[in-house]
Amino acid sequence: MNCIRVTVPATTANMGPGFDCLGLALGLHNVFEVRERKEGEPLVEVVGETKGLPLDETNLVIQVMTHYFQEVGQEPAPYRLLIRPGVPVSSGLGSSSTAVVGGLLAADAWVSGGKSREEIAAMAVGIEGHPDNVVPALYGGLVVAAQTCQGLVMKRLEVAALQAVVVLPDFALSTEAARAALPVMVPLADAVFNLGHLGVLLTALATGDYDLLGVAMGDRLHQPYRTPLIPGWEAAAEAARLAGAKAVALSGAGPSLIAWGVEGHEAIGRAAEAAFTAAGVASQQWILAVDQRGSWVEMID
Repeated sequence: MNCIRVTVPATTANMGPGFDCLGLALGLHNVFEVRERKEGEPLVEVVGETKGLPLDETNLVIQVMTHYFQEVGQEPAPYRLLIRPGVPVSSGLGSSSTAVVGGLLAADAWVSGGKSREEIAAMAVGIEGHPDNVVPALYGGLVVAAQTCQGLVMKRLEVAALQAVVVLPDFALSTEAARAALPVMVPLADAVFNLGHLGVLLTALATGDYDLLGVAMGDRLHQPYRTPLIPGWEAAAEAARLAGAKAVALSGAGPSLIAWGVEGHEAIGRAAEAAFTAAGVASQQWILAVDQRGSWVEMID
């Protein structure tokens, strides 16, 4: 084979009340190509934006591929990795999960490992540590997951054809900082609040009920602690609502804002961007549909 191409979608996790158990694939993608080379250690190349993407063995995709080869006990033929990034790093859109899923699928194809999607999912969760991004990145659509006494349980659920606006402020918020902001314990009333809203959220996503989605996005477990860390976030969220957004949430651990609306997506995005600008923060935006396909692998001559 001359080239393997793996395409992996972005994801938005939590979706308001679904903290660490809910994830949705979005129509923004990272593309990873593995190509033959005559000899030497893996070589990394990036086409486009290189911000946050190491070009040596510390690259996460290379690390994941190396992990796979060690797990299956196979020595790979020399290769170079070409990355075509579409999902910004440290954005709350699952960039690291695309690297994990992409690396596993690419490595499996490179040595003809023949792993099933279920096996790849288990490996991905083992590497990432939690399923809310890697599983929807692999399968597409909406995925709910939970750790049980019998191990990880995950289920892909049908979701309506929804569109969202994602606005990413130019502000560095590490996953570590976002985690550190969370309390060790929460009041029982807050836990009950999220449980009730999660059930409503699943119904809203399945039926495409935007009004119900607006009610369902309430959260007391992570957003109240994280959004104050992001300059202009609350003003941007309010501006998005005033411009027509039915529901607004923090995407993953942030700093991206995700807003759902029936129409007027451009106006919603412009309003949120203007609010971030007023707070002294530049931003960029996308209008994205739900990605129902998930990751796919192509063999290219």
